[in-house]
Amino acid sequence: MSPTFLLILIIVFFPVLLWKTFETAGHKGWFSALPVFNYYIWLKIIDKPLWWFILLFTPFINAFMVMLMVVETLKCYKIHDLGSQAIAVLFPYAYLPWLSIKKEKQYTLPENRVKIRKTPVREWVDAIIFAVIAATIIRTFMIEAYTIPTSSMEKSLLVGDFLFVSKLSYGPKVPNTPLAFPFVHHTMPLSESAKSYVEWIKLPYYRFPGTTSLKRNDVVVFNYPDGDTVALKVQNQSYYSLIRDYGRQRVWSDKLNFGDVVARPVDKRENYIKRCVAVAGDTLQIKNQIVYINGKPSEFPENSQFKYLVRTDGSKINPKALEKLDIIEDILMTGPDEMMLTLTSESAEKIKGFINVKEVKQIIQPQGFWQPYIFPFDSAYAWNFDNYGPLVIPKAGVTVELNVKNIVLYSRIIKNYENNSLEIIGDKIIINGTPSTTYTFKMDYYWMMGDNRHNSADSRFWGFVPYDHIVGKAVFVWLSLDNNKPLFGGKIRFNKLFRTIN
Repeated sequence: MSPTFLLILIIVFFPVLLWKTFETAGHKGWFSALPVFNYYIWLKIIDKPLWWFILLFTPFINAFMVMLMVVETLKCYKIHDLGSQAIAVLFPYAYLPWLSIKKEKQYTLPENRVKIRKTPVREWVDAIIFAVIAATIIRTFMIEAYTIPTSSMEKSLLVGDFLFVSKLSYGPKVPNTPLAFPFVHHTMPLSESAKSYVEWIKLPYYRFPGTTSLKRNDVVVFNYPDGDTVALKVQNQSYYSLIRDYGRQRVWSDKLNFGDVVARPVDKRENYIKRCVAVAGDTLQIKNQIVYINGKPSEFPENSQFKYLVRTDGSKINPKALEKLDIIEDILMTGPDEMMLTLTSESAEKIKGFINVKEVKQIIQPQGFWQPYIFPFDSAYAWNFDNYGPLVIPKAGVTVELNVKNIVLYSRIIKNYENNSLEIIGDKIIINGTPSTTYTFKMDYYWMMGDNRHNSADSRFWGFVPYDHIVGKAVFVWLSLDNNKPLFGGKIRFNKLFRTIN
């Protein structure tokens, strides 16, 4: 039985837990097992209007409505304390049947219930709980606010941009770890290591239908694929790159420098934002910084950037001139008359016109030059930042031939993303105990890159992004702050407010 079908069954037949309550309230117990009709009768039992029934068919809102119906049912049994109501909402599969049987004699029809007068403190507590639950549902299933922390998407998205990410676009995911401290990601506030979630309950991956599919050039928020394992004292670095640089033994034993090593479920891995340049089934290749998809060159994003070597006549370029062109990142002097700048093509052309500039040359790593920290970290694939591939992006249902050379491309997919055992013994590849020469992918994968191409930790560093890691589509910037400026001295970038993301 698939997890999706099992989830539907649980939702449809949830009122069966109240079989005895249905009978106590004067209805037939087996009504609780009739899909849809059972929720209608349940609403009659707690004396709620028809519009509640309509909301039960509204995705994501319906989960909140069922929680309210559980609480209203408890009130029919004269249970009004917050502790019991919280337990019933968190553990309904045990609490509701117990309630129906053990508290049967305490059941009261809604019209006969004594109205409980709430204290001001209780009213505030109820309001706060309602707000937290409602905001959590919106944040989890509809739209969430994010902040741009790094320059990997400059100048398309700026450090200090506050944006909304639509989870409805590609379909919201059911949280793998539903029990978590609200409004934080993976770590408790004021702590560097305390988990903000518990793993007593783990839900299987499920994604609701979305309003659109993930397309090339979408700006996407996703869970960092390399973030399944983290060294807590260097969380901003890939655990796997640490292993390659220092060796597993040191990373695990050197607590002073690396801290404890922990695993994280998919939904609690770090959030990254990049542009999708290739979708499942595409063949990707980068030639001299130009991305080719299925043999055709892709247009550069309008504000994409690369590193340039700028040579002058020996005099310095006026910093005000650079600031006017919004060139503030990675200004590095490489000699008395040379500097390295990160530029858009438009800025590069303008700098060429400066009187004291003799040459503006784009820095390109030559074809065949191998950068060992570039995926798949194997000299058999002599790829680098600017010349990469060709590489086929895995697609669900597609079968690929395996051999001892190309297994480095797919080993992480097979083991970590699609949960198989994998061994390589000599020239034999053994998957789940069986020698294999082929593998059929279970999921779609994507290739993500930052628009700031020479200053972006992206798929070139860690490979494919699985579909179950996709969080949502970046759609709108509502605030932009320049963290290098004071609050009343240009901190708010007024010309960057309220813009859509292309």
